[in-house]
Amino acid sequence: MITMDTKKSKTLLEVKDLCKHYPIRKGLFSRIAGYVYAVDGISFTINEGETLGLVGESGCGKSTVGRTILKLIEPSRGEIIWRGERIDELSRSQMRPYRQQMQAVFQDPYSSLNPRMRSADIVSEPLRNFESLSKAQGRERVSALFERVGLRPDQMLRFPHEFSGGQRQRLGIARALSVKPKLIMLDEPVSALDVSVQAQVINLLEDLQREFQVSYLFVAHDLAVVKHISHRVAVMYLGRIVELAPTKLLFSTPSHPYTEALLSAVPVPDPKYQRKQIVLGGDVPSPINRPNGCHFHTRCRYAQERCKVEEPILEEITPGHSVACHFKLNK
Repeated sequence: MITMDTKKSKTLLEVKDLCKHYPIRKGLFSRIAGYVYAVDGISFTINEGETLGLVGESGCGKSTVGRTILKLIEPSRGEIIWRGERIDELSRSQMRPYRQQMQAVFQDPYSSLNPRMRSADIVSEPLRNFESLSKAQGRERVSALFERVGLRPDQMLRFPHEFSGGQRQRLGIARALSVKPKLIMLDEPVSALDVSVQAQVINLLEDLQREFQVSYLFVAHDLAVVKHISHRVAVMYLGRIVELAPTKLLFSTPSHPYTEALLSAVPVPDPKYQRKQIVLGGDVPSPINRPNGCHFHTRCRYAQERCKVEEPILEEITPGHSVACHFKLNK
């Protein structure tokens, strides 16, 4: 678990009321019959050198948030502010100067790497796009990156299929680091790897953060991994953030019933300690037809009549700790 003094850190990225709604078209004339509310009005900040963990069940909108703030997909509404400048309304050509500062590492390293390109060309591709280097300078930079992420320079001529899963993810990390970004969006970067390899990649990411002062948006569903690497954690449910807090505080005293349920499912490495697991009833509601009031009330064991009609807002209950719930836990 990592702690950080956020008061002394500068804000790198600020997101205000971000939304991504996908229209559902039906009929002969493709009229809009509704929307999929993938992301629905979330706000957060990421500071320089900080890791913000973004967690929640599959389908809650975590990956959509990451892709939207990088402008890989266009937001429906909201503001994305990068170092004091709004970038949400910029065109593709206007976004080009910012691409170098924001990179991504995706869940499946094999599908995100071109199988026809040699590994050295994969890592050097961003360099060719953003920097004017000679072939000798490019080879030197790529060789140094290979060594820094734990790969051998003699592997530079290999193709992606010749690497293991962990090595391919290291290759993806090297590619993201090649242009010295300020922010890397990590979308489930270790979920496809074995546990021992996961630990190696997480330790590598922590070392690189200390060395390059890079910030991470760490999207994951594995709370044990998120607890280890994140300074702060945001919990998402059905397209919205329901709790945001420093990692230690969130894991010790969760204040939203959904966070409490998620944490109860985290394995404890002590056979003598028996944690009571909270089993949520029912399924996650459809992001097309969401419940009125609090979206979580259909599965919440603390729900009351107010929860069915009044939508809670995300409000700060202590410095740095925000919760969207009418009946907060551990107040």
